[in-house]
Amino acid sequence: MSRSKRYHRSQPFFIGVAGGTASGKTTVCDSIMQRLHDQCVVMLSQDSFYKGLTKEDLENVTSYNFDHPDAFDEAAMVECMLQLRDMQPVEVPIYDFTQHQRSTECRRVEPSDVVIIEGILVLHMQKVLDLLNMKVFVDTDDDVRLARRIQRDVAVRGRDVGGVIEQYTHFVKPSFDMYVAPSRKHADVIIPWVRNENMVAIDLITEHIRMKLQQPDLRRIYHNLEVIPSNFQIRGMHTIIRDRQTQTNDFVFYADRLLRLVVEAGLGHLPFTERSVITPTGEPYVGVDFAKRLCGVSIIRSGESMENALRACCQGIKIGKILVHRHKPCPILANGDGPEVVAGVGARGKSRGNCHMGGSIVEEELIYEKLPADIAERHVLLLDPILATGNSALRAIQVLLEKGVTEGKILFLSLIAAPDGIHKICGTFPRVKVITSEIDAGIGDQFQVIPGVGEFGDRYFCD
Repeated sequence: MSRSKRYHRSQPFFIGVAGGTASGKTTVCDSIMQRLHDQCVVMLSQDSFYKGLTKEDLENVTSYNFDHPDAFDEAAMVECMLQLRDMQPVEVPIYDFTQHQRSTECRRVEPSDVVIIEGILVLHMQKVLDLLNMKVFVDTDDDVRLARRIQRDVAVRGRDVGGVIEQYTHFVKPSFDMYVAPSRKHADVIIPWVRNENMVAIDLITEHIRMKLQQPDLRRIYHNLEVIPSNFQIRGMHTIIRDRQTQTNDFVFYADRLLRLVVEAGLGHLPFTERSVITPTGEPYVGVDFAKRLCGVSIIRSGESMENALRACCQGIKIGKILVHRHKPCPILANGDGPEVVAGVGARGKSRGNCHMGGSIVEEELIYEKLPADIAERHVLLLDPILATGNSALRAIQVLLEKGVTEGKILFLSLIAAPDGIHKICGTFPRVKVITSEIDAGIGDQFQVIPGVGEFGDRYFCD
């Protein structure tokens, strides 16, 4: 497929709901689904992915640990999630708890806006955890869970009370202590669930999901991505700078206006401290004081176009520069090898790194860097108006990290971003905040953003 055709498409919002056996996970999931009735929601149960027991296991079924991670087919579960992420229907297995085997029938699940994954070990399985956008842990007392389990297994799964208690004592409780309880550290939300209700928590979760569904798709996935709110004025300025007939003076004028909006949005994410002042009327005003220890770093050369906007917002700010050179893509051989590249230091003493782009390798070489000596102690605004593949930005961030800058103190500011670059930066550096004014459709054959603005540096600096 041509790169110009590789446009971003929507992905579902994955919610993982974990907790001990009979903790109320299913009730929580049902409550969320009922409140999201106007959205398309489907649920996958981890219980559907139990492995079928062998003949030997069936002969000793009372000593089989159904609460151990090895009892589940994690690979099949992840494969179903990946297909749903790609907006493809999946066939989910049906597990027969009386025969301890998978049924010959399957349940067809269609792709959806929201996919809820429910199970005791959802937050324990790392590959599942990596696919989740929101993680919930349902917390219930052990005694309450045991009582519910007895009631459920006797009525629904054909067990006897003695067998349920013995299984709980020998397998369920130890597995909970070893695998389930520690997984709560991964949860975004922990819900106390005692009397089969916690409507405040359910409402908060539901509202958060609604908010995410109203956002552009990439912001559902990456919490560290911000797109400044659009309006007709912003759209109008984008129309002007994207028009190939626009003259240089007009391009620079409207680009500067947009760039300043992006810089202002970035400054809003820096730490502030409370400060009280006395106004000319003699009355106090309690406000905030801008955090000190800030600098900008522009990625040469397009990034230099953002320096005026930054100086207009922050008088006297220190600005460093990084120049990253991208060599022409070279094909990857059938065995996966490409030309030999030295990691870390290149033949001319310059820092290098490799980035894979589809069927080719793009080598990123650090040509030049001049940064404040105390940059490790500062918040850094990294400036590049166009985020395309993300390779140059990724290399620049690596340089900042090597200089001792904390990842959470880096804000990447761009005017226009492509999904490829967003995935690369937000996915690789989850604590780096990425701020842009618009997300475009994709990347073209010449690694340009589509529809984009063309060569931003040429249009900004050249008549």
